[in-house]
Amino acid sequence: MQPNILRQLLTAVAQGTVPPDVAFERLWDDFEPVEEFAKLDHQRSLRTGFPEVIWGPGKTPEQIVKIMQTMRLVQPVVMATRIEPEVYHQIQARIPDAIYYEQPRILAIAPDNLTPYQPGTMTLLSAGTADLAVAEEAAVTAELCGFRVKRLWDVGVAGIQRLLQHQELVREADVLIVVAGMEGALPSVVAGLTSCPVIAVPTSIGYGANFGGLAPLLTMLNSCAAGIGVVNIDNGFGAAILAGQILRTAARMSDRDG
Repeated sequence: MQPNILRQLLTAVAQGTVPPDVAFERLWDDFEPVEEFAKLDHQRSLRTGFPEVIWGPGKTPEQIVKIMQTMRLVQPVVMATRIEPEVYHQIQARIPDAIYYEQPRILAIAPDNLTPYQPGTMTLLSAGTADLAVAEEAAVTAELCGFRVKRLWDVGVAGIQRLLQHQELVREADVLIVVAGMEGALPSVVAGLTSCPVIAVPTSIGYGANFGGLAPLLTMLNSCAAGIGVVNIDNGFGAAILAGQILRTAARMSDRDG
């Protein structure tokens, strides 16, 4: 909402000409256009708990710059996903304080002193080093959203002793995100070691019969271990948001019941 329009609305509420409930609905449904190519949903965090995030592919660097510059006026953290290095270098000239996370290809505008403020801790596991781009997408997304993150990389089932040496970390987790390619067996093993929710993320890493991530996706969907939810192939971002919703809901229920 533009500042002058917001000021008029608040004045009307103060004067009693607009009921607070009506003003709330206007704020709830509001969006801000960016030229002719985007409509920014500033109230998304009010509705869902998390702000709008920019999907990078398919947008020009100039469009991404204009969207980020508009969003930063109302959001303390602005995030864009799947930004390739060459695109980042073009954006950097216009937004020099933007932070680029090369491995997960995330571009963000965030405070220097960003510290966790959300409830709980997300624990992330990756089966192999080749899965780290997706795993780091989940980890960085969670950190930018204000969550505390623990990482445990390269603990796939081909060397199961690497995972078993960290059973205490797995058991103490509030929610687990488990990232795996190849045959995708790791989430099933992990779910048998913990009582917390497990979010499985299949990756497109693997040989030909991996079918670009379809094989681990089906393995995870067909897991005999209970308590596993599965997101789409290579969707580290979606896994982090789902884990965040789980933690926030648990905290809200605890506050309500306690």
